[in-house]
Amino acid sequence: MEQKKEDCLVSCVDAGLGYENRAIIEHLDFSVHRGEYICVVGENGSGKSTLIRTLLGLLKPVSGKVELAPSLHGGAIGYLPQQTQAQKHFPASVMEVVLSGFQNQMHGKPWYRRTQKKEALRNLERLEITDLKGKCYGELSGGQQQRVLLARALCATERLLVLDEPVTGLDMAAAASLYANLDKLHQEGVAIIMVTHDVHKAVECADYILHIREGDYFYGNVAKYLETEYAGVWHTMR
Repeated sequence: MEQKKEDCLVSCVDAGLGYENRAIIEHLDFSVHRGEYICVVGENGSGKSTLIRTLLGLLKPVSGKVELAPSLHGGAIGYLPQQTQAQKHFPASVMEVVLSGFQNQMHGKPWYRRTQKKEALRNLERLEITDLKGKCYGELSGGQQQRVLLARALCATERLLVLDEPVTGLDMAAAASLYANLDKLHQEGVAIIMVTHDVHKAVECADYILHIREGDYFYGNVAKYLETEYAGVWHTMR
């Protein structure tokens, strides 16, 4: 399917990504279009976190270009980070956590608008957790917390979600539920970039794979990925 220029959300052109003028990833050519599902895989230390931090605007590219669509400026990327233990016990209601996804749109205003509250409720409904809105976030199960954080991320954007190992610490049922919700959002046209160690799930879910390893990378559709040496782990563990 031919992609339209106006559907491009992220464009990396000959980009070097890293810290203090030292690139961990070099010559990266990588793009994300509306509705694409991209999984990022690779060993620890290969640069996956560096890529995420660059996409979120926390790092500048060492070289080349990393450009975001105007609709993503000002923090309009839905980000689902790995949770710390302190965050898991955060003493706030589910509704408060979900509404915090609008923080980049508040511009110093102390109150959420009615339209934002309505959108937060819509995102809770999309993820089938409306019944949790008044509950304390810290008292929820791990799977419920991840769905709440996903609803929060959707309040920040309707175009691009970035997820960092979203099923870490979840049991099989909770992980399956989260993957099902991501697939649903993908079908609705939300673009997804998911960092994962689970190559099998990446091959199953993704449209495209970005496999990063020290000094090199592969980016392409799943069929092409499976023909490369990068997919050796997938073939070995089948």
